[in-house]
Order: sequence, then structure tokens, then C-alpha cells
Amino acid sequence: MDFQIQYLTPDIKLSSFDDRLFKTEAVFEYHMLVWFISGETKIIQADKTYLFKAGDIFLIPRNHLSTIINYPKDGLPHKAVVMHLTTERLKQFYGSIDYQHKNGHRESCIYSFGSQPLLRSCLASLIPYFEIEGPFPENIAHLKITEAISILRETNPDIDGILTDFDEPGKVDLINFMEKNYMFNMPLERFGYLTGRSLSTFNRDFRKIYQITPQRWLTRKRLELAYYHLSEKNKKPSDVFLEVGFEDLSHFSHAFKKQYGFAPSLTR
Repeated sequence: MDFQIQYLTPDIKLSSFDDRLFKTEAVFEYHMLVWFISGETKIIQADKTYLFKAGDIFLIPRNHLSTIINYPKDGLPHKAVVMHLTTERLKQFYGSIDYQHKNGHRESCIYSFGSQPLLRSCLASLIPYFEIEGPFPENIAHLKITEAISILRETNPDIDGILTDFDEPGKVDLINFMEKNYMFNMPLERFGYLTGRSLSTFNRDFRKIYQITPQRWLTRKRLELAYYHLSEKNKKPSDVFLEVGFEDLSHFSHAFKKQYGFAPSLTR
């Protein structure tokens, strides 16, 4: 895979790749502001699927499980400018202004801004800097990130409730969380973190509820979801395996046949 990432700073990068697709499951430590230059991206969360195309700008809040599938499009690579809005920078920003505090929330929601002119201008202005050799001045990076935060607040006044949510995940109802998020192929440590548990506590609580190991339960649930998509939605196995949490088609086909006794291609 021809995959390249250029960093201006640890918080500002330009990513580009030319392969057929790139898929990852992620829980981002920081909010991510993304501007697509070319390509297409599908982002799957527990309660909604988003499709973004060239020119789109959106914000992915931190600490939410997402499956991200990036595609080249129309002969062009998948290319995007990404800006991390770190907790440290956000605390500095909000500590320097007067604003009306709004309670943060952890709804699984991606904020789409279309091709908002001010945001597009802010992010596009970073492109020439990627061609300059040598370190990028921190004072300019600070100005650019501050500009982006200011534009986000002007564009969506409710964004303060998200950007000022500095809390770490608290202990949540395990059944409700797992039933909503089992299709994300994340390490068990991350499931534990997002439910407010250590790995050992997560495993103990899970087995107490389900009487089965987390990994066996996750595989079974993902295969049940795949069966639904194949039989009721008339989808192809190649269109399903990534969305239900499998890394490759051959592993998916083997696990599906082991559970149901026939190949996924025969379900339809």
C-alpha cells in the first residue's frame, strides 16, 4: 500500500494513500478536524453510518468507537488534512476567553460542516507549509489551531459542549455498551477503558453477565450481524465483513462456515 503521512507538528498532518481501501477501528484520544481533498470515507458508529466525499469537513469527537474505511476515488488518492484538537490546547483556549459553560455529553455523533468556506480556507492555508523543509514554528501551529477552534464555535455555537468535555469515560452499563458497540474490532483493553474498567475488571464483569469469554461472544455477535446483512439486506460477503468487525474475507468466511455450516456466499 502506498501510504504517506506528513506531519507539520504532532497535531497537524497530511495523509495520502493510493491503495484500493484502508480500514481501521479507532478510538481517538483527541477530537479530530478533517478536511478531505480527494477520495471518499465511510465512518461507521454504533447508531449511524456517515459517508464523506472530497471537499467535506467534519469533526470526530474523542473517545467514540468508529470503523473508518477510506477509499481512493475517480483515479485520485485518498488525501486529507487532519488537525488534532488536544485537551491541553482546548483548556488553554477556553481558559483565555469568556464563554457560557455547557455540559458536555458523550453522544456518538460526528459533526459535519460540508464545505464551510471559513473552515476550508483555514485548513487549505496549511497546504503550502507541507512543502517547506525544516521544523514548523510552534507559534504558527498554535495560531492555526486557535483559528480553527474559533471558526468551529462561530459555525456551531453548541460545539462548546463537546470541546470542553475533558472528563475521562466513567463506569457505564456493560450490557448496553457492548450491545451497541460489539462490531468494532478493538482490543479488549479499549473496551474496558471506554466502559470505565480495567481489563481484569472488564473480563470479570463480562463473564459474570454473559457466562462466556468476551472474544467468543464478540465473534458470535458479529457473525449474527453478518447473517442478517446477507439474508435480509441481500449484501455480498465482500461488502459485509469489514463492517461487522473482521479484518479479512477469508477469516470471516471460515468463522461463518464454522458457526452456520455453510459459506456466507450461500446465505443469499
